[in-house]
Amino acid sequence: MSTSIPTSTSVVESAVIRAPLSHVWHHIKLQNFANFWSALKTSEEVKGANQEAGIYKWTFKDGTVLEVKQEEHSSINHFITYSIITSTPELAYSSVVSTIRLYSVTSGDLEGSTFIEWTGNFSSDADAGVIQDAKFKRRDALADLAKAASKK
Repeated sequence: MSTSIPTSTSVVESAVIRAPLSHVWHHIKLQNFANFWSALKTSEEVKGANQEAGIYKWTFKDGTVLEVKQEEHSSINHFITYSIITSTPELAYSSVVSTIRLYSVTSGDLEGSTFIEWTGNFSSDADAGVIQDAKFKRRDALADLAKAASKK
């Protein structure tokens, strides 16, 4: 019998950012995440890595280095999808695919704001600690994004 605790291998975090979608969307480029996400030291394009899709290197302030591959991008539907292709130190799970999707709030008290959703779908070997870590990192990044997008 396994001693591991069964857990969902997905995470969904969302927020309403009090800024127009165009102000928020402007920040959603993998090479620019360090411009708003306080956990990142740098985010930059890996030149010549792939002709088909962009590869970007995220260096976190804790020393973790990720290479992320942009899998999908839509300026019309306002979403990006990316996967982690390498990590130093090595990840405790096999894979993750994440999507950031934006929607304009069109009515109500928050009209003119942006609803943003950041999902992550992990391989089945991700444990509860991985999912919790992803949850809190996304929450922190969304709070940082709200501050950056709200600046005039």
